[in-house]
Amino acid sequence: MKKFQENLAISFDDILLIPKKSNIATRKDISVKMGEYELPIVSSPMDTVSENKMVAAISKLGGLGIIHRYMDKSKQLEELSLALSETNNKNGIGVAISSKDAFDSNYIKEIITLGCTLVCIDTANGHSQAPLDAVIELKINYPKLRVMVGNVATSEGFVALANAGADYVRVGIGGGSVCTTRIVTGHGVPTLQSLLLVKQAKDELQLSTKVVADGGLRNSGDIVKAFAAGADLVMLGSLLAGCEESPGVVINGFKAYRGMASKEAQQEWRNHVSVEEGISTVVEYKGSVDKIINELVAGVKSGCSYSGVNELSNLHDNAEYIVVSTATMNESKPHAKK
Repeated sequence: MKKFQENLAISFDDILLIPKKSNIATRKDISVKMGEYELPIVSSPMDTVSENKMVAAISKLGGLGIIHRYMDKSKQLEELSLALSETNNKNGIGVAISSKDAFDSNYIKEIITLGCTLVCIDTANGHSQAPLDAVIELKINYPKLRVMVGNVATSEGFVALANAGADYVRVGIGGGSVCTTRIVTGHGVPTLQSLLLVKQAKDELQLSTKVVADGGLRNSGDIVKAFAAGADLVMLGSLLAGCEESPGVVINGFKAYRGMASKEAQQEWRNHVSVEEGISTVVEYKGSVDKIINELVAGVKSGCSYSGVNELSNLHDNAEYIVVSTATMNESKPHAKK
């Protein structure tokens, strides 16, 4: 076994961004627009997060919602149609597919006919031949269709998918709150480290493919760090689960939330369990997704102000970080005695 790199790999809790001089009069004037998205947030294509209500709500806010794929195709098309009918922001709605689905021309044409402009090839290991072939297939036959794919943990995986024609690549393996991939398989890279490696390769090779940070984002501070590390968009699962618009019912103040590789999810959508790499749990009911997004955006804007930038798109070029100790993170949390 050889060593991948000499430097210690870092995660979100291992760093803090350095406050800088700021000339920003009010945080209200800070723009979080990234590229085509006024709200650079993507809803994770999970069955307890993203069906028509969540996807439409995120789209209306200026972000990107993606209908999950863990249902039969007729149901998925129905969910997609409902979401599209609720918003004028068609670019803000996508649909997740498997690598195999990319070769189902009739299904892809149905998706496009409904007005959907983005598909997300949703696979556990994006740095493998099946999703690479799927990206090539879609970009050859449907050149105007935007393609997201992932997940990957390394710059090599990102570059391979970018060269295949992917418009967006999801970066992060094993960091999700209901994911156990790193424990079960022994594989993974801290999500922040993945982002830093990918951004470096993207800049060196002058690639236009967008980076989607996916996994391990627990609060607005983590989101700020992800953008500082080079993300163009952030994908959220646990932070959106439990909202009024997420699938499921409220029971005693909680809603179900589960990883798509959990035993329960696998059993429900394919009637058998292969390798269990996730858990099922519950999250507290949070109310409207608008409220949650507003809170997160306020935190991101505040983060931009501490780095002295009035546009989120400038954060990466201006942000500096230091590696901190566990004691520092303990100091960072509320510790007043009650």
